[in-house]
Formats: sequence, C-alpha cells, structure tokens
Amino acid sequence: MAVRPVSRMLQRVLRSSVRSCSSGAPVTQHHPGEPSQTAAEELSRRRQFLREHAAPFSAFLTDSFGRQHSYLRISLTEKCNLRCQYCMPEEGIPLTPKADLLTTEEILTLARLFVKEGVDKIRLTGGEPLIRPDVVDIVAQLHQLEGLRTIGITTNGINLARLLPQLQKAGLSAINISLDTLVPAKFEFIVRRKGFQKVMAGIHKAIELGYSPVKVNCVVMRGLNEDELLDFVALTEGLPLDVRFIEYMPFDGNRWNFKKMVSYKEMLNTLQQQWPELEKLPEEESSTAKAFKIPGFRGQLSFITSMSEHFCGTCNRLRITADGNLKVCLFGNSEVSLRDHLRAGASEEELLRIIGAAVGRKKRQHAGMFSIAQMKNRPMILIGG
Repeated sequence: MAVRPVSRMLQRVLRSSVRSCSSGAPVTQHHPGEPSQTAAEELSRRRQFLREHAAPFSAFLTDSFGRQHSYLRISLTEKCNLRCQYCMPEEGIPLTPKADLLTTEEILTLARLFVKEGVDKIRLTGGEPLIRPDVVDIVAQLHQLEGLRTIGITTNGINLARLLPQLQKAGLSAINISLDTLVPAKFEFIVRRKGFQKVMAGIHKAIELGYSPVKVNCVVMRGLNEDELLDFVALTEGLPLDVRFIEYMPFDGNRWNFKKMVSYKEMLNTLQQQWPELEKLPEEESSTAKAFKIPGFRGQLSFITSMSEHFCGTCNRLRITADGNLKVCLFGNSEVSLRDHLRAGASEEELLRIIGAAVGRKKRQHAGMFSIAQMKNRPMILIGG
C-alpha cells in the first residue's frame, strides 16, 4: 500500500516520544567494546510507528480494482513548436480559446488537491510545456507542496538547454526528452521543423547538470526509424541515458496502422542479436517500462509496450488536459471537466466527489489496439501524453 507523508501532528508525537526516550525512559548502558543498540532500536521503533500510523491512501483516488493513483500528469498547453507526425495531425488542430484553458492558479489548486489526497509524482506535459512563459514559476510552486516527491517534465527539448538551469533551481527532478531519430534530415521529416542540434544540446545540458538517468523517448515506426535501434542503444554505453522505445500508438489524426507498429518483442530480438548479454532489470511497481541493461554500459534501455503487452493492471496514472478535463485512461474517451466545476465555485469536497466518481468508473483495461484505432479520442497533442 502506498504510504502518505506523516501528518504534522504525528511528527510532533514522534519528536515527543524521542525526547521521552532520551530523558525519562531507561537507557541501555553501553560498555566499551560492545556495539550500541540504542540508536538502531529507536530507529526501528520509529519505523514501526510510521507503518502503524500512516494515513490510508485516498479512497477518491482508488478505483474499483484497487489501483491507487499516485501519479498525475498535467498538460500546461496545447501549443507546440514542432509538428510530430504521430502526435499532431498534418492539417494542425483547432486550439482551445485561451479563456477555456486552465489558469496557473487553477493548475496549482488542482495540484494541491491531488497531492493532499496522496499523489506524490506530477509530470508536466503539453503540447510543449517549455513554451509556457510561467513554467519555471509553476515548477517552483509545485516544489512547495508537502508530500510531492517528484516533479517531472516531458519535453521535445528545443528550449531545454536554455531553461533547464532555472528549472533545476525551481525544483525539477526528472526529465523525459522526445527524440525519434539521430539523423538530422530525418528529424526534420518527422517533426516537420528544424531543431535537431537544440534537442541534442538539451540532452547534454541535462547530463551536465546531473540528471540521471536522462530519459529519451523514441516512438518506433516501421519504415521510418526502426533501423536506428542499435544506434540509440549505443548512446547508453557512455551516457547516463534511459532510452525508452515506445510502440506506435493510435490517436486521432496520426494515421496509425498496424503495419507501422514495431512490437516490443521484435525490437528486443533485434537488440539481442547485437548484444546477447542484454540483462533484464527488476521492474518497479506501477512502471510502464520493461527495462534492460548491457553490462558495462553506463545507461540503460526500456520498452513501453502499450499495444502488445498492456500494463493496465498496475496503472497509477491520471491526466488533466490543458482545458481542465480529467482523463483516467490515456486511451479512453471518457472525460470530466474539473475546470467547469472549479469556476462554478465547487468546494474541495465536491471536487473530490467528482474526481472519485471518475476514478471509480475507470475500466480494468483499455481496448485492444484495433478497437482503439477506431475509437474517437483526442490527438496526442491535446491529451498531454
């Protein structure tokens, strides 16, 4: 079970118990040559106290299958400075009027509410989050939230080298950078814009500033970049990267078809032919990635197998779109507007009931890839990944 931060009241009780142990309680005498157990015993007692008094995970964020949603992805904008083929339709998208997008204060109000209920990781997405003028301030204010352990961002990397020093000072703790090719000309074809060198500069700036691992997201598409798998993995020999190969997923307007998708097992087979010593790493709870490492390499590689081997059973993610809709599943088309309820003056309790009802309706798993391809859903750029 997820453990939420101990309340201030319990922290005071803990401090009080420590003081009483040091003043009035019997103290084990320490004889020279014998190890002192007092500190270890006290630490053990405190850990036991935390386990017994940890607040239960929020019922509002627990679905009918017992999945506890401790990870929130917030889209900061629908706009982007690239036009990636798998993300944005070639003809573009109609943008939501600015008045209908969440304000900074609304974003922070919702973030506070979710963190209070047990969310300990927030990832900022887009569009491209780093084109939002107040992104550094948003990170800084999120960093003040008690109980929030991780603030991440998913970016195309174009503005990363310039902004990362400020973002790091503000409290940004994790970075995912989208990069689907190591060939500059192919980069321009995929994203319909220039900028390859800026993305590479962003990756190296993240490494320079000590982020480890720096996650690089690569959507693999047959006939486009599946021939670069070995080149991407070779980067992990000397760099602290986690190169994450993502199965091509269907969204509105990206002209997905099954023939373009390269499955996890096919990718793995290609890599094992080159590196038969490839090692499987233990999977973290609620992880979406199957992680591997080549012995002696500094970094690692992972596979996001949304299509061929879904990970719905351990999903702990919720999403808020830039226009304030709560999505409980990336591939589901069911949404509820938190923005409208906020602006109608809903109380915290009312918002929690609305959130809890939406989470409670979350299905056991998403539909199969062919059903998803036929389903009406937002383009990826309007979801936020």
